[in-house]
Formats: sequence, C-alpha cells, structure tokens
Amino acid sequence: MSDLVLFWHRNDLRISDSIGLAAASRTGSRVIGVFCIDRLILGGDAIAPARVTYMLGCLKALAEDYRQAGSQLLFVDGDPVDRIPQLARTLTARAVYWHYDVEPYSQTRDERVTTALQAQNIQIHTNWDRLLHDPNAIKTGNKQPYSVYSPFWRNWNSQPKPAPVVVELPKSELTPAEIQALTQLPTIDLPTAAELGFTKAAPLILEPGTAAAAQQLAKFCSDSIAQYDEQRNYPAVAGSSVLSAALKFGTIGIRTVWAATTSAAAAASDDTARAGITTWQQELAWREFYQQAMYHFPSLAQGPYRDHFKQFPWVNDKIQFTAWCEGKTGYPIVDAAMRQLNQTGWMHNRCRMIVASFLTKDLIINWQWGEKYFMQTLIDGDLSANNGGWQWSASSGMDPKPLRIFNPYTQAQKFDRDATYIRKWVPELKSVDTKMILTGDLLPLTRHQVGYPLPIVDHSVQQRLFKELYASVKAAD
Repeated sequence: MSDLVLFWHRNDLRISDSIGLAAASRTGSRVIGVFCIDRLILGGDAIAPARVTYMLGCLKALAEDYRQAGSQLLFVDGDPVDRIPQLARTLTARAVYWHYDVEPYSQTRDERVTTALQAQNIQIHTNWDRLLHDPNAIKTGNKQPYSVYSPFWRNWNSQPKPAPVVVELPKSELTPAEIQALTQLPTIDLPTAAELGFTKAAPLILEPGTAAAAQQLAKFCSDSIAQYDEQRNYPAVAGSSVLSAALKFGTIGIRTVWAATTSAAAAASDDTARAGITTWQQELAWREFYQQAMYHFPSLAQGPYRDHFKQFPWVNDKIQFTAWCEGKTGYPIVDAAMRQLNQTGWMHNRCRMIVASFLTKDLIINWQWGEKYFMQTLIDGDLSANNGGWQWSASSGMDPKPLRIFNPYTQAQKFDRDATYIRKWVPELKSVDTKMILTGDLLPLTRHQVGYPLPIVDHSVQQRLFKELYASVKAAD
C-alpha cells in the first residue's frame, strides 16, 4: 500500500480543531479528504433545501482550505458503503479515518463501511470529535446514561474540557498514477443544490464555511454572550449565537467554541455577564445531552421516550396541520414564527418551543409531524436536537415535569411586548393595535379587514382536552 490515508468528512467540515484529522496528519502519511454525496440521506423526505445549500457552501469552502494547505478534497457520489471502500482500494490507501456519529443510520452505515474496509486489509481509525465528552464518559452513579438534564449538566460541567486541537495538514499531492487510477472510480465536481434536485432553496441567511463560523463566534462573544441570559428569549432581539448550523455541520470545532466561552468568562466584568456566559454554556450542554440521548436510546429516532405516549390518541387534523405549516393559525406569535421558518430556514429557539407546544397541545397533532416539518425546512436541522426539543415540547420525552403547555398569548406578551417580531413576519398586522395583537382580542371584522384568519382552535378548550387525554393514557399505562 502507499503512504496515503483518507479522511472521510461527514458532519465535520473543517480542517482546524479536528481530532481525527490531527491524528491522520501525525502519521507522516499524505492525507486526502473525501466527502461522499450520500443519496440515501439526500433522497429522504425530511431534507431541507436550505440545509443542503448551506452544506454545499461549507464543502466549497472546505475544498479551498484543503487546496491552500497543499492537499485536496475529493467528492464521490453514491452509497458510502460502496464508495468509501472503492476509493480506498483505488488509491491503495493504507487507512481511512473518520469521526463517530450518534445517529442510528450513521452507526449502521459506519459498521458496514468498517466491515468492507477490513475485508480489504485497510486500517480504520475513529474518534469522538463533535462532542466535548464521549457519550460513554458521562454516566450516573449507577453507570447508566442520563435521562434528566439537570444532573447531566452538573456532571458534565464538572468534567475538565479538552482544548482545541492543532492540525498541521501535510502537503499531499496525488501522484500521476493515482490520478489515473481515479478514472476507474470517477470523482465528481461539487454539485449545486439544483443538480441534486433541490430547487426551492431561499437565499441563505448564514454564510457557510469555517471562516464565517469563526467570525460569528467572535461577534457573539464580544457583542451578545454577556447579555445572553437576559436577551435569549426575545425573538426580536439579536441575542442568540446563530451557530447551530455551524455546529450541525462541524464548520467550527466544539472545543474552539468552549474555549471562546471560557475566554469570555475570564474577561467578564460583572455577575450579569458571567450569568449570560454560563447560560449559553448550558445550551451547549443541552446539545450534548440530546446527542448522548440519541446515542444511548436510538429508538428515540422512531418514537416517544415515554411508553404511554406510544398510544396517545392524537387528533391529527390535516387541514389544521397545513394552517400551522403555513403560518395561518390565527395566533400571531405562532404564525410569525412559522413564517420566519418558511422564509429563512431558521427560527428563534423560544419560538420553536411556542410552535411545538401549539401543534401538540392546542392542535393535538402528533409531534412527529412537526419534527419532520422542521427537518424539511431548518438550515440547522439536526436529528438529536430536533427530536429532543420536540419530545420535550410534546411531553413525550426526557423531562421530569413533562406536562408543559405554553399559552401563545402569554408567551407573546412576555417575549414580544411591542409585537415587533410579530409585525415583521405577519405584516398584515402592522397597523393593528399592539394590545389587540398580544391578547388575541382581534375582532372578526378587524381580522377580515386586514386579511388575517380567525383562530383555528380555542386555546382554553384545547388545553383542557389535552390534559384529559394525557391523564387517560397515563392511567392506562
């Protein structure tokens, strides 16, 4: 075999702060990157055009980073179980490196790729990279995975955090013979979203790539993180990091992100600033909580964590679901959030909770319908985070106080007091009195005059119905 090794990129689209890429680079071998256009993923029915467009932009930036480092990133198209071993064999690579994933599909795929590579006597090297802690490293006193966030946070936060990893990628040009060999397994140019069949993507609200993610992190840590505890719940305020897509695709390393928070904490001037930083660090812990939950409880990807929810009598009205999707429920905060999602591919986290509660507790529609719609639209759609958030909102997930019902009017009054966010995304309400928007005291005539729909359900009635249904399934458990 040659002195060449492959690094298989998936949700780690960067060169910097990469544990596996650093390990590959330390071998003294030439390191060539590869990304497989996985049609089994892209052919699914829960893929967002915005997410695909963002991913392709990240891959374009990554290919340029490889070029500037004196190496290259190859693209192959098809089933990774076939393509990765074929590419390794074609280039007579002695090893393939990649990072572990928590998702059930990814783990099954990786096992099959491992088997195929081992049959060819090609070495496999794998590492945990996308989390600060290996999912098996944070356990209860009984050595069990956590199912409640608070004790997970205390344990997770008490553990020392790894520093960012330095990667010195060696210059790794392919030989003429290797280039010729690639004609046996044609590599492809990076396709466009349209070439992959995604033609309805709106303009990206986030610039893809490592440099953009680093700039966003620096901006957040200098401008907003100190006020995060106070501002994070107000959708009209630019108080969140907007780093979720970068973390989803790994254009920035989680160790780099954590190091930035500790630097910000060291420079904090008062308790308010320190509280803001700690609160955002807790959000990073929530991300890891949901990741480790998916790893330890893969059945979450298919259904509820709480057994009694497997028989929950959802109403599942398709007309009401369409109204929710289109932002035409007659509840201004809900409609504003859904329109933001549809037009931008992103939604503020507070609003994600509001619309999820409304779908499950007011419309009494299966949370999996909403989970799927989010994955079909979100630029940052991540199975673990999305599933965890939806199950939390639906009361079917890992929450010691599961029966939470958000009143959409109360939420609007608390977190959009001037209706600024609502008016931005529901422009037909721009001239309507703020109190009327926030309390729901919009007369039918007023709604008709401005072209805004009547409420499709009565919140008070529906919350009572949900509680009755919830009590019935718990009693039958």
